[in-house]
Amino acid sequence: MAPATSKITSVNGRGIPLVGNDIDTDRIIPARFLRCVTFDGLGENVFADDRVQSNGTHPFDQTQYQGAKILVVNSNFGCGSSREHAPQAIMRWGISAIVGQSFAEIFLGNCVAIGMPCAVATPETINQLQRLIAASPDTALTLDLEGLTISGGGLNSEVTIKAGNHQMFINGTWDACGQLLQGAEQIRATAANLPYVSWG
Repeated sequence: MAPATSKITSVNGRGIPLVGNDIDTDRIIPARFLRCVTFDGLGENVFADDRVQSNGTHPFDQTQYQGAKILVVNSNFGCGSSREHAPQAIMRWGISAIVGQSFAEIFLGNCVAIGMPCAVATPETINQLQRLIAASPDTALTLDLEGLTISGGGLNSEVTIKAGNHQMFINGTWDACGQLLQGAEQIRATAANLPYVSWG
């Protein structure tokens, strides 16, 4: 079992709306930033080209959305190449969860691997959320992973999360590295009895 601190049962915070379908991973983090040895510093370059083209009007540059924790997107978010740098860049900017109409499968898996829940809501709910956040950026939102709802500012709507992913967040088993570290002594004891493993 993973440590209790790995359980993710809710995400609370302000939202940031990012309107548009089929936003791919190259837009999330352009290829020239993939040469990094670690993921450190990716957050400041998230949506780099879009932000330059928007000339300061991109949501990730707007003052009212700084410090937001929940990203609200439309359909097929994270499509394109499978680069794990994309969810890393979003998370390192400060996002803790994403709510959208749909997600590209590999992007979704990469988000689960770093503990960033992706919840699916109807187009109507997404549009309501994006309008709500744009009109009242200070609105506190709650993504309840146990109750499978997104709420805030008078809105309370159902969301869905794939059953397997949902259980991993609720039980804390999304953190594969954490589980390995927690079980290090058991792994060492088992390995000590294997004739083909040497610990030097």
